Amino acid sequence: MNQVDVSKPENRNFPAILRRQAIENGSGEFLLTDQRRLTFAEVDALTSQLAGGLRSIGVEPNDRVALMLGNDVEMVLLALAINKLGAVWTPINAEYKGDWLLDNLLRCRYKVLVVDNALQNCVAAVQNRLGDEAIVLVGDIDQSTLLNPIGYESLLSAAAITVERSDLDYGDTCSILWTSGTTGKSKGVMQSYNCWIRAIVYGASKQYNSRGGDVIYNTLPLYHSAAWITGIYRALLEGIPCVIEQKFSVTTFWDRVSQFKATQTFVLGAMGIFLLNAPEQAEDAKNTLKTAGVVPLSPEQRQRFEERFGLKITRGGLGQSECLLVCNQLEERDDIPLHALGFSVDDSEVCLMDDAGLPVVGEKIGEICVKPLEPYVVFNGYFDDVIATREAFFGEWYRTGDLGRKDPITGALFFVDRKKDAIRYAGRNISTMEVESVAIRHAAVKEVAAFGIPLAEVAGEHELKLNVVLQGGSDLSYEDLAEFINENAPHYFVPRYMDFVDSLPMTPTNKVQKFKLREAGVGPSTWDLKLSSYQVKR
Repeated sequence: MNQVDVSKPENRNFPAILRRQAIENGSGEFLLTDQRRLTFAEVDALTSQLAGGLRSIGVEPNDRVALMLGNDVEMVLLALAINKLGAVWTPINAEYKGDWLLDNLLRCRYKVLVVDNALQNCVAAVQNRLGDEAIVLVGDIDQSTLLNPIGYESLLSAAAITVERSDLDYGDTCSILWTSGTTGKSKGVMQSYNCWIRAIVYGASKQYNSRGGDVIYNTLPLYHSAAWITGIYRALLEGIPCVIEQKFSVTTFWDRVSQFKATQTFVLGAMGIFLLNAPEQAEDAKNTLKTAGVVPLSPEQRQRFEERFGLKITRGGLGQSECLLVCNQLEERDDIPLHALGFSVDDSEVCLMDDAGLPVVGEKIGEICVKPLEPYVVFNGYFDDVIATREAFFGEWYRTGDLGRKDPITGALFFVDRKKDAIRYAGRNISTMEVESVAIRHAAVKEVAAFGIPLAEVAGEHELKLNVVLQGGSDLSYEDLAEFINENAPHYFVPRYMDFVDSLPMTPTNKVQKFKLREAGVGPSTWDLKLSSYQVKR
């Protein structure tokens, strides 16, 4: 392990950090797959070659290079090489295709697009509607379905470049991340080196507290920020290896952890629930993992996970694409639950605000807002979207779009809901997450999503709807579920509408796309409380 000192601004960029690791920890392993085990020195050399190759095909400082690749070493090598040129890398969701892919690519305004064998057909299908910008293929160019691709291997034959770290500023935009699409059309989030690095220094590194011999196991897609904060970039800063897994698999997860002797991991969305719901094995606790980030989990699920798998789950915190670290729990305290978000960190201030941008008082729910106390704490704006950028702020305060509450005694922050996922009915703010947490406790419920249906009679108010995936073979009725919710929660948690469905629309990182549910709304088969025989008990 070799923790790089990034206290000086000139060291707060990834080319400088990589060069430092290559000098001080060159033989240390950095990127691991089944086929490759690359050291920091090897990665430094390869990325200098790739940077030279990209420059030879016209990539200049501030240009955008789009990366549509699966989880593999090349994604990391290219991202680091692009930054060595002072250019910007932007990952493209590997699940995109057709018009959705076309729209995302056009909005990037990329100089070069890099795609691999597995995904080239998706690009080939829309290539005639793209411009004439260069396309690089990672794979067999002789069997390509693309028109005039450039071979990835040819980039490695170019003369390597020497990076002048003084040319890079820690506030420069180094990447553009596209939001996950849980609330509508994705936006391009321009992130600086500093925003990434502070999220690791004040967040992930504090949570994992790495030691020599630690190995990170990453199963998250590399177009997701958490894969870099908890995995790739953290490994770079700390000087430890990171395993790049092609995809998450419940059936092979623990075998793969053991194969690589991994000690740390981070799983997101439904991944943790999938692992917890898998059939128990006698050897469950006999794995090499010591620390895991598992988000989200209820306190009860958290305890079960730790006891079953014999590991420690990291404490709460909050981050998102626009502000990669909002707040964090830096220490365990008996008076603060481990799932609490915690507190603001040294370079920022966090406040709960109402819709007018005024601080809320007491235990009232408000939008979590962040005020930078130092430069480059939050994103550099949305790419090509001045209006959305302006709407994301109350003056100096960045609006996260997350609702929270503050403990009146400890001052700790707690997550309540996504603002757009919270609904208002009869003057009440109802957290859809809290409704879901009740419904999911029914033994027959496998998955559930709560959301609002606009109330025609009252502007700004909604009726509550649940879309529910049942366990196989269940004969649960709508009335039975309504009764269960009624018995275990406030009466207004009982939904007006319900649909039993086969599945919920999900992003590739297993977040429910509630905007799609809202668009679908109410159909002929939807159960309606007001038309049923069930009477809510108040």
